[in-house]
Amino acid sequence: MTLELQTSKKTQKSKVRVDRLGANLGAEILGIDASRPISDADFRIIEKAFIDYGVLVFRGQVMTQNQFLKFGRHFGELTVHPFATSLPKNPELIVLDNDGDNPPLSTDQWHSDEMFRKEPPSATIIRATIVPKIGGDTLLASMTAAYEGLNPALQKFYSDLEAVNDFKVFRSLYTDSLEGLKKLVEMEEMFPNMTHPVVRVHPVNKKKLIYVSPQTTKFIKGVRDFESERILDMLYQLPETPEYQLRVNWEPNMIIIWDNRQTQHYAPRDYLPFRRRMERLTVKGDKPFGVKRKNRSVAVQMNIRGTDKAANTGHHRSSLARPATKMTKVT
Repeated sequence: MTLELQTSKKTQKSKVRVDRLGANLGAEILGIDASRPISDADFRIIEKAFIDYGVLVFRGQVMTQNQFLKFGRHFGELTVHPFATSLPKNPELIVLDNDGDNPPLSTDQWHSDEMFRKEPPSATIIRATIVPKIGGDTLLASMTAAYEGLNPALQKFYSDLEAVNDFKVFRSLYTDSLEGLKKLVEMEEMFPNMTHPVVRVHPVNKKKLIYVSPQTTKFIKGVRDFESERILDMLYQLPETPEYQLRVNWEPNMIIIWDNRQTQHYAPRDYLPFRRRMERLTVKGDKPFGVKRKNRSVAVQMNIRGTDKAANTGHHRSSLARPATKMTKVT
């Protein structure tokens, strides 16, 4: 479909086309060369599609790294990942270059990027430069559809809960040496555990969505250990529902941008030992907020087993963290 956009005193016809890809998320954007300046009229169409569909696909985008950075800045201020290795001249840009000798770090878990932050990214933008012969797809899931698919009683129950999040997937980067532990403490001070609502409200479209992930979520506040584990186990299964998913088969020079608030993603390691090289940008987000209720219950911290809540609770599915063999560790 070709969209027309009404401007101040005249109608400006845009060549941008938005083709829907999935039942619950995803659209392809056609008629755009992302290496060149994008008009305000064209970007409004792209921005609306981003909110409406959650995932946007741009094929055949040949560009330099500087052009990629400029394209990313259309969507907001770019952020620097505190744990990933980035380029010295462009710290906002992360190169994800993996093969059999350097497997990725825990990408094969459903997650939303950097949920350990006070203000997690609003968007993630990835450009494919080298794609493997087989495998290497990215799966995405609509957490809005996941919420809407719940029984109304469960929707209300989860809306009253909060979850504590930690950068636990990156703790494997630090060794038990004195220097490693010192650096880990420094990172804990910089990024203390963050409490986010289990049901987040999207700041733009105001829709409700599930906001927990085995990669970062430690425990549910105000409930006992076994209750937290059961609740999270149920929530972690939601993005696995095929009806909520979109599977993207990467092509060279393809760009994908996803709404990091309303989606989660999963990158299988099925392409190993072949090489897969991506360039990634993230866009600054906002502090998550949940459903406001007049009689919302007050969360009470408790642990009937008497263990330290911060240290010993909520290490769910820790066995799924698979550090890359060639990831540099702090020793």
